Amino acid sequence: MTGSRATELLALLPEILLLAGAVGGLLLGLWTPQRRQGRVAVLTLTALGGAAAAAAAGLAGGDRVVFSGTWTVDAVTGVVRLSVALATAGFVVLARARFAGHPRETEVYVLGLLGAIGASALAASSDLLLLAAAYLLASVPLYALAGFVKDARAVEASLKYYLMGALVGVLMLVGVAALVLATGRTGYAALAVGLAEAPRGLTAVGVLGLLAGVAFKAGAVPVHFWVPDVTAGTTPAVGAFLTTVPKVGAVAAAFRLLAEPFAQVAVDVTLVVALLAAASMTLGNLAAFRQDDPLRLLAYSAISQVGYLFMVVAVAGRTDVAVPALAVYLVGYAVTNVGAFAAVAALPGARTISDWATGVRHRPWVVLSLTVALLGLVGTPPTVVFVGKLAVFTATGDGGLMWLVVVGAVNTVASLFYYLRWLAPAFRAVTEQAAPGPRDVPAPLTMAPAAVLHCSAAGAVVLGIAAGRVALLG
Repeated sequence: MTGSRATELLALLPEILLLAGAVGGLLLGLWTPQRRQGRVAVLTLTALGGAAAAAAAGLAGGDRVVFSGTWTVDAVTGVVRLSVALATAGFVVLARARFAGHPRETEVYVLGLLGAIGASALAASSDLLLLAAAYLLASVPLYALAGFVKDARAVEASLKYYLMGALVGVLMLVGVAALVLATGRTGYAALAVGLAEAPRGLTAVGVLGLLAGVAFKAGAVPVHFWVPDVTAGTTPAVGAFLTTVPKVGAVAAAFRLLAEPFAQVAVDVTLVVALLAAASMTLGNLAAFRQDDPLRLLAYSAISQVGYLFMVVAVAGRTDVAVPALAVYLVGYAVTNVGAFAAVAALPGARTISDWATGVRHRPWVVLSLTVALLGLVGTPPTVVFVGKLAVFTATGDGGLMWLVVVGAVNTVASLFYYLRWLAPAFRAVTEQAAPGPRDVPAPLTMAPAAVLHCSAAGAVVLGIAAGRVALLG
């Protein structure tokens, strides 16, 4: 192996560790008794820890492009790798609580690792063919995860997810073909040159096709219809994974497309993405107001969060503060969103907000951590999403889209009301417990998801304070 090839492989160390964890986990699961498949969870968490450490170490390594210009390793890729590893680790803990002893418990962890590799590949892609392959890797394992429990709701969710993913995947491939026909190239650097003089019609088809693909993986309007049904139809653990890991990779992929090959095209891509951001924020928030199922509420919350993330995507390459804004928001969203889903997983029998509130009676710490998670999604201090949202608004305004900042601010205030619809009954249940009686028996609490919720809440605050100090000192 030549020195340059070894250096290139070393640049992919986080993904190699995830792949080793997936292959090793599959082999270990084959030779492990059903009651001891927790070993595979331990192996998976070890691989994720190694990938996170390698990603963190790589953040100081500088920007580089490897494997003939197809794979970019820079700050965006590093942050996505870190976010994906942390979110997937949270998923594994949540999934272990739900699937322990399941005949195919091993497959849950392996599918999660493969989806994590696909999300990282989406973020790192700097070639259209690699982007298409990453889309498939970030999709196919997730179709299986969505229907893993095989009940009627899960099968329906998996089928909807698959059908819509297949449709959008075709649109994305049409987009790839249009751009190749227009320029004869697939690498982003070459496309950036070729698209400046390419036919406007082919360019428009290509841009819209690729945006459809990344918007689907991110759960953005208008290809968001799968999000509420799939999230509510599967388990909280899988819902947390589907609304976090592929979304992080897809937003980074969209950011890279606008910053590089789409920066000089004749089509106004910035306006298209800005409209998608405004529509996602507004429609997601409006639909969330009526939800009584915590999973459906979080699903629509995830749609609205894509809008804030797409705000900074719209100004990619137009302001120097876009990259740090994207980085802070991605990490904050990943940590906070997994925590909110962990709150649902902690009380698996609660199907409505009222059920959940009844279940947390005598458990003020759970309500406190949920408060941090939900107010974190709103973007209130001192959580990390507050710093990220402030940075996103600053970058969007600096990029010349003040009208989008106004839309984002209005939607932020509006989102507070539906999160309070969940928090208010939970607070009442905690405070109205003066007269214990036969009916005042708390529902069983699953400890591992509760631990994930507490860790997520603590992480959101600590990261928020740290990011705030860095911003003030900078």
